[in-house]
Amino acid sequence: MQIFSKFYQKALDWAQSKYAIYWLALVSFVESFILPYPPPDVLLAPMALKKPKSAYQFALICTVLSVLGGVVGYFLGALLIDSIQPLLVKLHYIDKLDTIKQWFTEYGIWIVAIAGFSPMPYKIFTIGAGIANMALLPFILISFLARGMRFFLVAFFIRKFGNVCDVWLKKYIDRLGYSLIVVIALGIWYVK
Repeated sequence: MQIFSKFYQKALDWAQSKYAIYWLALVSFVESFILPYPPPDVLLAPMALKKPKSAYQFALICTVLSVLGGVVGYFLGALLIDSIQPLLVKLHYIDKLDTIKQWFTEYGIWIVAIAGFSPMPYKIFTIGAGIANMALLPFILISFLARGMRFFLVAFFIRKFGNVCDVWLKKYIDRLGYSLIVVIALGIWYVK
């Protein structure tokens, strides 16, 4: 089954839409605090492939709106923790909440930096930063740095190796997609 290659082709088609920039902005914003939601790279890469001269502009849009969405996630975590805590206790997730608070105490801004740059779900850590009462200004600054590095790195590689990336993705996208599913499943299994 070539599910991922069909999705990749669909993303390339979206990148040509006259509304692509608005979709990119929306995805970048919402992805930072709503589960499950695809990362902005899914649109950033094909849009940069189609318009390489605008790649850095697209990366900037992703960065700014992703961080703004992260601030929304932060406040969701900070404001809603009291109302969702009874549900977390009922679902036996309260120990996970304690783990998140411990991570933020031990690693501080570095946990946000890692989540912001890596394929880890950034949204979990934006909400977690609010739950853990992390200082807002360092959260915003490290988010800008990490998200910016991630999106500008994607834009750089697309500009530098554009057609090669496209050919490589078309050839290996399904294998990469299924490998990612296996890695996520193993990660969930390991955590449980």
